[in-house]
Amino acid sequence: MRFEDLPLSDNILDALYDMRFEECTPIQEATIPAIIDGKDVLGCAQTGTGKTAAYLLPVLSRIDDSHTGYDDSGELQPDKIHCVIMSPTRELAQQIDQAMQGFSYYLDDIGSIPVYGGNDGNRYDQELKSLKAGADVVIATPGRLISHIQMGNTDFSNVKFFILDEADRMLDMGFSDDIMKIASYLPKEHQTIMFSATMPDKIQQLAESLMHEPEIIKLSVSKPAEKIKQSCVYCENTQKLKVIEHLFTTNPELTRVIIFAGKKGGVKEVNRALKRMKIKSGEMHSDLTQAERDNMMFLFKSGQLDVIVATDILARGIDIDDIQIVINYDVPHDAEDYVHRIGRTARAERDGIAITFVNNDDRRYFRDIERFLEYQIEINKEESEAVGAPLEAPKSERKTSLANKGKGRRGHGGKGGKGKANGAANSRGKGNDGKGNPSNGDNANTPVNAEGGNAGENAGGDAAQKKKRRRHKRGGKGKSANKGGGVPEAAQQPHSSKDTKPNKGGQNAKKGKKVHPIKQPDRPQQ
Repeated sequence: MRFEDLPLSDNILDALYDMRFEECTPIQEATIPAIIDGKDVLGCAQTGTGKTAAYLLPVLSRIDDSHTGYDDSGELQPDKIHCVIMSPTRELAQQIDQAMQGFSYYLDDIGSIPVYGGNDGNRYDQELKSLKAGADVVIATPGRLISHIQMGNTDFSNVKFFILDEADRMLDMGFSDDIMKIASYLPKEHQTIMFSATMPDKIQQLAESLMHEPEIIKLSVSKPAEKIKQSCVYCENTQKLKVIEHLFTTNPELTRVIIFAGKKGGVKEVNRALKRMKIKSGEMHSDLTQAERDNMMFLFKSGQLDVIVATDILARGIDIDDIQIVINYDVPHDAEDYVHRIGRTARAERDGIAITFVNNDDRRYFRDIERFLEYQIEINKEESEAVGAPLEAPKSERKTSLANKGKGRRGHGGKGGKGKANGAANSRGKGNDGKGNPSNGDNANTPVNAEGGNAGENAGGDAAQKKKRRRHKRGGKGKSANKGGGVPEAAQQPHSSKDTKPNKGGQNAKKGKKVHPIKQPDRPQQ
């Protein structure tokens, strides 16, 4: 579906045109009409599918229509907080705000402010001024927003939209009570929108607490991109650094590498070892201050660092298109985390490589990943031979992996599973009940398509006039298709420290230029 077929405002469509976004992703096509219709929406889709645009575009469009007189409800007031977006991390909050800058370029009277911890006093003052003045959209981490609430810096009486991005990750990080506390300060009548990469029971329980008859839109968790060449090395912990050293010695052209480690201590240890190897590397984990994180990402994106070693803080919500190799120094304990990690490479139609180090303790987690992917990950013979690692997995390991393909684990009493007991079974595989008896599983990941309005079906004279205005505004130029799944890198620039416009936090550029500042005709599809 094309964005112009959706009931989005003229100004939003103009920004999308300039950014060369024309075709919706599946999650955008399913959720945007439902959000515009005012329904509570619970969307489940993998990271990287365009969820940010899926909620920002309809919300900004509704705010814009109200400000310009197209919305007869008269509910939205200028210079008030209308939307609160919750993010689990500072990095994701920054990325959402950067997307906001691009989508709202033609919205003069609509602004946003990112609110997160780890900042200096000047940043806090800017947050305070913007919250007091009523920035339309507040993008915040839970802890920092609660601090502002407790100090009386917020007025949520006009909030109409409450959005939880990566809700599953927020719950994993222990923010459940904070979310419920923030929700208690919101008006009774508001629209709740929740996006999650997974749909565990705790997400459904949260939805029941916050949402009213939500439209549930579930897209099956995608497998890794076909252009990712996956391999593994069965090695001991003492051999892992030797594999990395051999990899960089034989491939000196490697300059865009992410190494994922399971714990902060492992990140620091690997980074120290890389520096001893004279490899330009940096580290990313929760012990760093926000300024240190920002500087680390700048150094990596600008090419001053060849390698960044990170915890799963970089597995989601970070948009870097040109990663050559992802190395799993430790096997993630969740199969979907594996998909998120290696999904940092092979983006924007590029090829990519993912190598996973598997020690004795991690073999069972690796078997779970193979069952989830429904195929065996080949052994990297070159790297294995270089360090004397085995060229094949123990036969029992591979036999178990294949034997359990499409099956859940044995139950332990009570009611049996439905083929998804282990989180890695085939969508219609076989599981066992609590007594060891076989039972057929149902597909837990069946896509649900939301029914929504189509702007093209209600064209009429007004729609024709809008399109005519857009054609005049764009100078009659032709269009080039691009997926609406992300924001070009040029949009991802931090706000100037001099920008302290009190009304909206100084987040939006002034309208007056003919060309959108982040228009990139040659940029590959996100």
